[in-house]
Amino acid sequence: MNPVPIAIKAVDYAVAFGAALVLTLVLTPLVRNMNRRLGMVDTPDPRRINKVPIPRGGGIALFLGVIASYSVFTLVSGRPPLQGDGVTTATYWKLVAIATGVTALGWLDDKFSLRPKVKLAGQVVCAFLAWWWAGLGFSELWPGLPVWLDAFITVFWIVGAVNAFNLIDGLDGLASGIAFIATLGLAGTLFIVENPQAALFHFAFAGGLLGFLRYNYNPASVFLGDSGSMFIGFVLAVLPLVSQIPDSFFVSVGVPLLAMGVPIFDTSLAIIRRYIRHVIRKLDDRDAGNDKVMTADADHLHHRILRAVGANQRKAAWALYALTAALVAIGFFGTYMRSRTAGLWLIAVALACVVIFKNMARIELYDAGRLLNDVARSNTTAARRRRARLAVPIMLGCDLFLLIGAFFALGFASHMRVSVRDLRLALLLHVTAVFVFLVFFNVYRTVWARAMLSNYFRLGLACFFGALFGGAAVVFATRVAPVTAVRFTISYAVLSFFLLALLRLLRPIARDMFYALDCSRLKGRKDVSRILVYGSGLRYRTFRRELVRTTSANTRIIVGLLDDDILIRGHYIGGIRVEGTLAEAPEIINRLNADAVVVACQVTPEWLDVVRQTLAPTGVRITRFGFKEETI
Repeated sequence: MNPVPIAIKAVDYAVAFGAALVLTLVLTPLVRNMNRRLGMVDTPDPRRINKVPIPRGGGIALFLGVIASYSVFTLVSGRPPLQGDGVTTATYWKLVAIATGVTALGWLDDKFSLRPKVKLAGQVVCAFLAWWWAGLGFSELWPGLPVWLDAFITVFWIVGAVNAFNLIDGLDGLASGIAFIATLGLAGTLFIVENPQAALFHFAFAGGLLGFLRYNYNPASVFLGDSGSMFIGFVLAVLPLVSQIPDSFFVSVGVPLLAMGVPIFDTSLAIIRRYIRHVIRKLDDRDAGNDKVMTADADHLHHRILRAVGANQRKAAWALYALTAALVAIGFFGTYMRSRTAGLWLIAVALACVVIFKNMARIELYDAGRLLNDVARSNTTAARRRRARLAVPIMLGCDLFLLIGAFFALGFASHMRVSVRDLRLALLLHVTAVFVFLVFFNVYRTVWARAMLSNYFRLGLACFFGALFGGAAVVFATRVAPVTAVRFTISYAVLSFFLLALLRLLRPIARDMFYALDCSRLKGRKDVSRILVYGSGLRYRTFRRELVRTTSANTRIIVGLLDDDILIRGHYIGGIRVEGTLAEAPEIINRLNADAVVVACQVTPEWLDVVRQTLAPTGVRITRFGFKEETI
């Protein structure tokens, strides 16, 4: 029998919050002293932040402070401990038992340093019990969800949250502070959707977090350990499943994702970063950092921010507190706006992408670029043969995928109402016709890395004539109205050309991106050669491409361009600014602190003498780039 919602007064929230706060404040010093006697102490090492030995495993005090105080409060007051569809008092005690298992697993890891696979297996078992035994899941939000898929998503959700808070716990007070903000955010959302009775446990959990933060904030006297971070992740994953709103994806999933955005993002980056480094280590013997996906490293968000603020733990923690609060505020606003959240999500995603790719993901993108560069630039005969054999088939497969995707996208956008037979026939005719014309126009014999405007014009003609012939065939072979077919044909030609051209532009776009990342890596080094390039035409682009090819071993950076065409002064070519003409080179060299000039344009021997005479007073090294770079 489901518990009947009971009106909750402000004093109830205050009692739940205060009881957990006080009990956690009392228990934390006791647990700290106990763990110190048990030898559960984090000693300083190159990866750790603490400079003195500090006891770990303090999460036991948080667990006991929250669960014991709240359980007693609900038993004395007679209020149901949890509120939600299908949630009973028995559900609460089942979750308490599972949370005990999660915390015990973390404590064993704090004490005995369990193998990562063993710990992960235990987390999966606990998450599965939450779905199977406690009856939690996403079936209320998606009633038609298959049972096996509901189990998989639920387990993935819980295990992901547990590990997210486990990984983010690297600074004094960071995990507990972020969890405190996230918990208040989830509680506030429940008030906005007029479900305040479901927020009672949130207040108790927030009280316990604040009580533990008293001892965990910098300078910390005790650490959460895996027992605390895993317990926090489990609770924050389970609470939205208990109080989910069946008809609101944003409130049930979107807001929790935003509230836990910082640890989730950090965990995602860690997985990507470690996997890429693992692959790099397997490809060569160079030092690539930690080479196992489940091995800790020192490139988490808090490590990067800590390096940026000069090893000030409080500033680093407050920066991530502020980011979490901002994400929670977006969740509040989105919940308040209800049906008008689409635009808000777009803004949030756009801002996140700017922050991620400008600052946070630089290490991961650089490692990915290095991996792709090492694989693509391998000069062994076997590697060249593999690339030659795979290049065209891969391009063919990508083109077919895009042509089919364009067809279905237009069909969905135009609300085509045709029979399944006509739909299949139209798909076959359109895709086949465009593909035949791509072959006819020699698209697959074009070296797209050196493509010119005429090559893209031929690609456009192939898409246009292919779509035209395909549309005509559809009119004759099916019962589609001619007017509908004409509109669809024109749209299909345009969309096909756009997608195929974008696919072929990805390589230069990726090359520019990796070069920009390489420049950001080199800017802070003192042993880097800063060069000016004289000429901004095809030879300059070829020279820059050669620098990209040697990304991992490159020690030179282009700081500016020289070109005698005064009309392009101040413009950017390939991301590099045209600073001025050759006559202004001495002043530009002095201003940009350049130490070398590369002549990357066609010059006569007489003009080469002029270049030497102009640059001689500066004392910079002069080289000339043709098919290869030569000193002059």
